[in-house]
Amino acid sequence: MPTAPRDVAQIRLDNALRLFDEFVAATLKHPDAAALRGLERRFAERLQIQPSYWSQIKSRSRQIGERLARQFEQLCHKPPFWMDQDHGPAGTPAPPAAPSAADLSPSTPQDDDERFIVGLVLTYYRRHPQRARGRLLDLLGEVLTPSNTPAAPTPPRATAPAPSPAQESSAWQQVAVGIAPLKGKKR
Repeated sequence: MPTAPRDVAQIRLDNALRLFDEFVAATLKHPDAAALRGLERRFAERLQIQPSYWSQIKSRSRQIGERLARQFEQLCHKPPFWMDQDHGPAGTPAPPAAPSAADLSPSTPQDDDERFIVGLVLTYYRRHPQRARGRLLDLLGEVLTPSNTPAAPTPPRATAPAPSPAQESSAWQQVAVGIAPLKGKKR
């Protein structure tokens, strides 16, 4: 007797639980007490949702909608519409998806450390945009300015002569190549 097709809500729930199983398996490769605590909270953070929302999804009091399904796929490096496809029983983890071209972009954070740094910089910028812009450009200007000669020890800033406006403009143009302009705040 043929079985009735499963609804998308149940398939998405099963796939979300599969993603959690994969997360646990990846985390437990190097088990320690800290790794065992708070796995659900850390999984919810990875999916960029509140832990309480994840709990509601698991208890079936909330369903995974279209937008959230695409968010889960993107953040867990799954192909588009992976959440909508039946991948068998939830207890058998699927093989990890190969990283897409977008995942390999140099501007996309590749691991938790890079995501932390990007989040830290964004938080600083959002709190103090003018100060952050100046300080970050100073820092990045020092690091990203190509030099053809081996780097000599830099003198302390207090004794260094102030750069001329032409030098500042040239340094800014070198740093600004390939950087999109900042958007103004909506008022």
